[in-house]
Amino acid sequence: MSGVPTSFHLGPLVFHTYGFGLAIAAYVCYLYSRRRLARAGFELERFFSYAVALVVSGLVGARLANVATNWSYYAGHPGRWVAVWQGGLASFGGIALALPVAVLLQRRWWPASSFARFADALVPALVAGWALGRVLGPQFMVNGGGHLTHQWFGIHYAGQVGKRVPVPLIQGAEDALLWVTLLLIERRWTTRFAGALSAVAMIVWGLVRAYDEHWLLGQESHSGSVGVQVAGVVLALAGGGVFLRQLGYRRRGVVEATGARERSARRQLKQ
Repeated sequence: MSGVPTSFHLGPLVFHTYGFGLAIAAYVCYLYSRRRLARAGFELERFFSYAVALVVSGLVGARLANVATNWSYYAGHPGRWVAVWQGGLASFGGIALALPVAVLLQRRWWPASSFARFADALVPALVAGWALGRVLGPQFMVNGGGHLTHQWFGIHYAGQVGKRVPVPLIQGAEDALLWVTLLLIERRWTTRFAGALSAVAMIVWGLVRAYDEHWLLGQESHSGSVGVQVAGVVLALAGGGVFLRQLGYRRRGVVEATGARERSARRQLKQ
């Protein structure tokens, strides 16, 4: 963003402004996640290790996805593969690797709870952290804006010519709205089936992310952009599958509970 330095020096070291912003967002997300999990009755002794594992796997997955979708830039230059300080992280790659790690460690460290209930406690905090991260991170990085615009809301970004659509601010507002929506759903669906909250987040976030990538960033010919759009739709479809699956479990549970009550009532009448 014009007027705000994208990096600064401390002696021989170079620090990127967006990196500090993402670190702040990650820490806030961690604290909020602990609070939600504690309120849901989860033991927190291993949660710090759990959070570190998710962050590391997310960064590795995001980097691998970026390298894969921009292979023409990285081919023949192995040194660029690990140069994360130069930017280059694909969010959906991070999700793709962090999700199986999240499931595996949850089953190992919280085996008495279902992953659906665990995820419902965690997902609103992740969405809130993502909203803050979009505002504090990409908003202050090089090439952080969307396509060119002459509208009043356009902002000048470092490394880009002309005023640009402020995609990070728009996405931050979208994610904040999703977070509020999830809290409202949680308040009304507390006694509903586990997994509903996570499924709604997957559907909405996936579709909105794909929409933003196509219409606001203007990079339809870029392989990484196409990959994000496809991944967004896949995430939304997966969310729909989770919703239907958990709804089926709930209905079967209701039927089984009703049948048990009817059998109990018949036994009492015979007695």
